[in-house]
Amino acid sequence: MNDLLSYTLTVFTGFFAIMNPIANTPIFLGLVDNVKPEHRAKIARTACLVAFIIVVSFIFLGKYIFELFDITIPAFKITGGILVFYVGFEMLMSKKSKVQNADTADDDKGIAISPLAIPILAGPGTIVTAMNFVTKAEYIHIGIVIATFAFIILLTYIAFVLSERIMKIIGQNMIDVIGKIMGLIIAIIGTGMILEGIKLSFNL
Repeated sequence: MNDLLSYTLTVFTGFFAIMNPIANTPIFLGLVDNVKPEHRAKIARTACLVAFIIVVSFIFLGKYIFELFDITIPAFKITGGILVFYVGFEMLMSKKSKVQNADTADDDKGIAISPLAIPILAGPGTIVTAMNFVTKAEYIHIGIVIATFAFIILLTYIAFVLSERIMKIIGQNMIDVIGKIMGLIIAIIGTGMILEGIKLSFNL
């Protein structure tokens, strides 16, 4: 039971760090700045739903993707770890990750799909993190990953809907601090994936 609780906390920390609903709030506000208030909730709902479907699809199809392209677990963990580390490093350097975020959108049409769902919520970093948690995992662990990700998506939706209030209460400076802390956590997770891949490669 303690192992499952520890696993759940690890999964939650990983997803929360890579998606960071609080840090994504100003990005959402910037994208929907010219959108009518009554339409913002619909955009947030669509973006979160699409992101959930995309990531869960990769969780279930990950094994077959590995077999189709002959991808080994060690290679995936090392490459994925480098990618996740890069995302965290850019956040630490106060940059918007080029692989996780998009800066602008031409208009509000399709904002929910791109760039909100892809790549801001369901970017490469999120997909790699999800697939890393379920490689060689039992069904109960896969269920935990999906349930935890669904909870993070729910938090993200709430953050988007209450984005204006959150910005007024927390402020941009505190959001920047949270982003840096999350960046450090992401970089550590990426390093752990790389070390795990090296251990598997050399049977250490």
